[in-house]
Amino acid sequence: MDCFDLNMLPESCVAVILSLTSPPDACKSSLVSTAFHSAAKSDLVWERFLPSDYHEIVSKAGNTFMFSSKKELYLLLCNPVLIADGKMSFKLERSTGRKSYILSARKLSITWSNYPMFWVWKPIPESRFSEVAELRTISWLEIHGKIRTKMLSPNTKYGAYLLLKIADRAYGLDLIPSETSVEIGNQAFKNTAYLRRQDNKKQRMENLFYSNRKQMLKSRVIEGDDRVLSKREDGWMEIELGEFFNGENDEELKMSLMEIKGHQLKGGLIIEGIEVRPKA
Repeated sequence: MDCFDLNMLPESCVAVILSLTSPPDACKSSLVSTAFHSAAKSDLVWERFLPSDYHEIVSKAGNTFMFSSKKELYLLLCNPVLIADGKMSFKLERSTGRKSYILSARKLSITWSNYPMFWVWKPIPESRFSEVAELRTISWLEIHGKIRTKMLSPNTKYGAYLLLKIADRAYGLDLIPSETSVEIGNQAFKNTAYLRRQDNKKQRMENLFYSNRKQMLKSRVIEGDDRVLSKREDGWMEIELGEFFNGENDEELKMSLMEIKGHQLKGGLIIEGIEVRPKA
């Protein structure tokens, strides 16, 4: 039996086949034959991998980048792109094309953040945004963010994460856990998280002198996993606010972190934003 020559396939036919695979598969297929190499670069293939609203995303980015093909655009969007007047960051997951966003602190609702005695807005070199919010001192910590689910990839499991740093002079963040929440439609996923874990010496001292008060304060908080901060590759810390499955409906996703039941003064918290990204 004669072997079938892949180069005999029309390029348009090969392109349709490749568009039904994944971005990594399309890149690997360019090694198969001349026809596949040419088709793997075609706009027909990479248009399929781009999100349906990519025109809107590009327009929100302004004139920040130029591209000559849909493949080039896809690869550009796999790196963080500032949109919405620099108040949001957008990125595609390279292997799947799924979307993620970071809402800057300016896109969040932070209670009392317009009062300089409580919060200060300032630029720092480590941030991807023009400014972050730093907590000076407050007893009522409340942070809310929201985004329409149509902006996210459909039929995808997502996680929401508060991005932050803890200043060296921080205080009052480790007495009781904060309450976290992710709400979508009529579903709400609630949990607890510590913004700063005590070192062992401080924990022993407080357990010795204030154990009754700590237990009383914690009894006011919902039961949860008491999640802790984790370090990111970009140098920031993150705390998971919750996870959810994004279907195909357009709903408002609400995310929050609150510590309003301890009543102690706290400070030294630096907020960059909230990231909504796909989970494995």
